[in-house]
Amino acid sequence: MERQKVISKLTHLGGEITNEIMLHGSPKIRIPQRSIGNIHFNEKENLLELGDKMSTRSFLNVAHSRKFMQTILIASKCKEFVSRNKTASIRELYYQLKHTIPGTRENTFDDQSESDPLIVDLEIALGVLREELHLKADDKGTLIGRITIEDSGDFIDCSKLGRSGLSIPSIVEHYRFHDVEADYVLVIETGAMFDRLVEEKYHLKNNCIMVSTKGQAARGCRRLVHRLNHELKLPVIAFTDGDPWGYYIYSVMKAGSMALAHESKRLGTPKMKLVGMTMTDIDTYGMEKVTEKLKDVDKRRINELLQYPWFQRKEWKEELNLMSKKGVRIEQQALASKSLEFVAEEYLPEKIAKKQMLP
Repeated sequence: MERQKVISKLTHLGGEITNEIMLHGSPKIRIPQRSIGNIHFNEKENLLELGDKMSTRSFLNVAHSRKFMQTILIASKCKEFVSRNKTASIRELYYQLKHTIPGTRENTFDDQSESDPLIVDLEIALGVLREELHLKADDKGTLIGRITIEDSGDFIDCSKLGRSGLSIPSIVEHYRFHDVEADYVLVIETGAMFDRLVEEKYHLKNNCIMVSTKGQAARGCRRLVHRLNHELKLPVIAFTDGDPWGYYIYSVMKAGSMALAHESKRLGTPKMKLVGMTMTDIDTYGMEKVTEKLKDVDKRRINELLQYPWFQRKEWKEELNLMSKKGVRIEQQALASKSLEFVAEEYLPEKIAKKQMLP
């Protein structure tokens, strides 16, 4: 979206609030609800979507007044950023707005956990993206492989970055792709497994682009994987720990998250598949001795996943029920019990070649 259009949307919001004050004396903001009751799973698209339920945030409602004030402060500061063509981190925004309200002992914000969700509310209310509000998060995630990325006129050959790879920023819209020689994208949950595969030169020997999410994938990482799939038509394969937490990380990359359901079409990769770790890997590769017992919190999480519509595929219900039955989880790095090279030389090439993957 053009900068001027974003400024117009922010100005229009301010105008609506001014009119509310003049006409009724009680300004309000209507914001789509982001609760689970307003989130739907589109089975045809295989994506989470935000529904049409709205909530009203009123300045004169004691329960709403603080959030109302905070939302307006964020909108005003974002308008300043966009008008000046400046980009700030969400942490910088928090510190720019944090102060004690004159004549009181109240702070505008006490913690960044107050400002972050309101940024998302503002995105949805205005129909703009965080990047278009000139806000960014810290870099998280790494990419390496046979692709050249153009970044503001600089060309980065991602196959020649040593072992460090390319740090993935929160804003990747300006990236342009060149000289793509990869056959697929491998998304890896843990940084340690990414490092192992880089050391074994898996991306070069198997002609792929590797992306490390380093836990739950950040928006920039999810958007970049989406673009590699949708624009370059590269298949995407996920490789996570064999536990409910790894499987949920996969589902967020694939179908979107409840927190950002309004962004699923830009961030989700519905055709992604998961190569491992799986419960059947334990028996197939003789790793019964290197599993970890499920904790109570793991068991509760499995039951939660079984309730989600996007885990209702037969294959996923069988996988999660088998995990409960076995009472164990298995980490990616348990493959090192075979040898350091096993994951790169046997496990991944074999499973990918045979298409032994979960949907």
